[in-house]
Amino acid sequence: MKIAVTGATGFIGRHVIAELSRYPVDIIGISRQSLSNVPRLPKIKTHRFDLTDSGIDLFDRLGRPNALIHLAWDGLPHYKSLHHFEEQLPMQYDFLKNLIASGLGHLFVAGTCFEYGMQSGPLSENMPSCPKNPYGFAKDALHKQLMYLKTKTPFSLVWGRLFYLYGDGQASNSLFPQLYRAIEQKEKIFNMSGGEQLRDYLPVTEAAGYIVSLALGFKDMGRVNICSGQPVSVRKLVEGWIKANHWQIQLNLGHYPYPDHEPMAFWGDRKKLNHCLGQCPPGPTDMPDQPA
Repeated sequence: MKIAVTGATGFIGRHVIAELSRYPVDIIGISRQSLSNVPRLPKIKTHRFDLTDSGIDLFDRLGRPNALIHLAWDGLPHYKSLHHFEEQLPMQYDFLKNLIASGLGHLFVAGTCFEYGMQSGPLSENMPSCPKNPYGFAKDALHKQLMYLKTKTPFSLVWGRLFYLYGDGQASNSLFPQLYRAIEQKEKIFNMSGGEQLRDYLPVTEAAGYIVSLALGFKDMGRVNICSGQPVSVRKLVEGWIKANHWQIQLNLGHYPYPDHEPMAFWGDRKKLNHCLGQCPPGPTDMPDQPA
């Protein structure tokens, strides 16, 4: 069995590759960046490939995978950039449509909690999408395009709406890397917002496990929140990191304004995730090998 992963060198992609390596599958890692930081594993093949370089033989060029975990998306974390729907959206759709038309039958695509827009509280998949920034709009539009495509060319789709992930390899301007950098530089104070906003945080390693399980389920699960289901304030999260690592630094709360592209309190409802995981394959040691 062959599983392809786009964005293989990205923050999430590297952890998904590592998780896939625990299963009896052949891995096809795809990235437009240098593939030097993709884990060197006996059962992985890598392709340096830009989504704009598609062609009629694209599916064959990528090794005719049984499923694709599609994580590639350029331009983050600039959520307000118009390039998300001016450039990324048509390119992403053309790439996926090409593969599906050529025989790809199973697809996992990384969505975003920003598809919910400014809705507050627990967010469930049956709520209407209402994006309020270009990134969320483009992701939501791609999902709708794929749903229309399914009526013409059937395939199974899992649309995984990612919430807030953290861990090794995270972008340098993310919260934890900024805090760690301040600690390394022996700063006494860490500037941040008021910290009272409630968010849904999940270690990227845990999210990678969910993504792989859902992708290997080969079921048409539709929208699924990839989340913890537990709201936590940003302040409590940062204080927990400081305490767990025995760091000596003071928080300068209120230094930055609260973001205007997201509500003060929202988190994921994970009931559907739990249900879907219950339908997914057994663990890697028990999972039978399957022919390609």
